[in-house]
Amino acid sequence: MYKNDIQAHLYVLLATFLVAGSFIASEKLSTILNPFSLTLLRFVGGIVILAPFILLNKKLRAQILSTLPRASIISLFYAFYFVGMFEALKTTTVLNTGSLYTLVPLLTAVFAFFIFKEKISFKKFVVYIIGLIGTLWVIFKGNTDLLMAFSLNSGDYIYLLGCLSMCAYSISIKLLYKDDNIWVLVFSTLIGGAFWMSLFMIILQESLAWNLIQGNLVFNMAYIIIATTIVTLYLYQKTTVYLGPNKVMSYIYLNPIAVALLLFIIEKEVIELIVVPGIIITSIATIILQINKKRIT
Repeated sequence: MYKNDIQAHLYVLLATFLVAGSFIASEKLSTILNPFSLTLLRFVGGIVILAPFILLNKKLRAQILSTLPRASIISLFYAFYFVGMFEALKTTTVLNTGSLYTLVPLLTAVFAFFIFKEKISFKKFVVYIIGLIGTLWVIFKGNTDLLMAFSLNSGDYIYLLGCLSMCAYSISIKLLYKDDNIWVLVFSTLIGGAFWMSLFMIILQESLAWNLIQGNLVFNMAYIIIATTIVTLYLYQKTTVYLGPNKVMSYIYLNPIAVALLLFIIEKEVIELIVVPGIIITSIATIILQINKKRIT
């Protein structure tokens, strides 16, 4: 790997842990705000923070109008994923959504095959399956009875559409990127996301109720806005352009591991020994998927 390759992979790894931290922060906020309002606040907060840096810079400001149409398409897929997830959770479980989310790397690879002609060799396909198995091991904590009891319901089919939208989000970044300034692309994506989420809220007649965020919840919200909205959007969009959607999305296999590690560090929750084999399998699979494609095709 070249220096830029290593830097890009470190960026994705950082984004993975930042997203994992959002699960902890969001858990504390989810009982206060409805998820649509929470997501809209993420976008609006990001816009407010970035606006002075973008709008006061003549060169960056001039790029917004040309970037916004494409960023709006990117943000539509991004917003639709959250809509699908929130709607699905009305009739399904977090365990089910976590399990279905492990399909995203493989689905993204299939999308990339048709759009970018990125071939999936049999060896690479096997690695995707191994990564999926390792992640499911972590999610189900090695409990085969719990895994066998897994079944799809109406909410799961909705979430599958959301997962397809996440794949399309990653693909669209690579497809629609036209040598844009990444910060302008992030800012424009936030504007587009705020528009789509506002539209969803109007249709569903949801209320904002942002005044309910008080005390320590302000810090949790600040983390979500800064770390998992502004920073991760920047990291994911920058690295997807450089590495491609396949490699970036394969890091999803590490999400349950990142959550477990952060819970151990922050909440002192012990990592159960039974999940260690899954952590090892998933880590190895993720590393293999990052190797130059000439060596895994």
